[in-house]
Amino acid sequence: MKIDQGFQKLGDYLTGAKNPRKKPPAYEWQDLALKVIKLLNIPAFKKNSVFKAVKDYPKSVIVTALNDTLELCQTGEKWKYFFKVLASPPRQSLPEESITGGEQKKALARRPRSNFFSEWDKKL
Repeated sequence: MKIDQGFQKLGDYLTGAKNPRKKPPAYEWQDLALKVIKLLNIPAFKKNSVFKAVKDYPKSVIVTALNDTLELCQTGEKWKYFFKVLASPPRQSLPEESITGGEQKKALARRPRSNFFSEWDKKL
């Protein structure tokens, strides 16, 4: 049973001021990006970069970078550390007995960085 509140403004009904409705994310990667933004307190000027990174990289890479950031970065700006972790190449795990000296450096081959993160490095 509704409580009678008397006359109200017509504009309140049209704008939905009392109960604003938010659309759910259309894609799974958008939801993941919103979680990253919320967890790391990403500033407004870097939110687009998070959406681009989450769209371009596989979910496993983003989740790993997020976990590493939350675990390793206790103080300071976590969002900067997140982008550094994302830009760093993944290390390949090989059995230690098969690697010796100079072969170890070759085994840990780096993948080329994307243009997205090379612009980021220039700003730092």
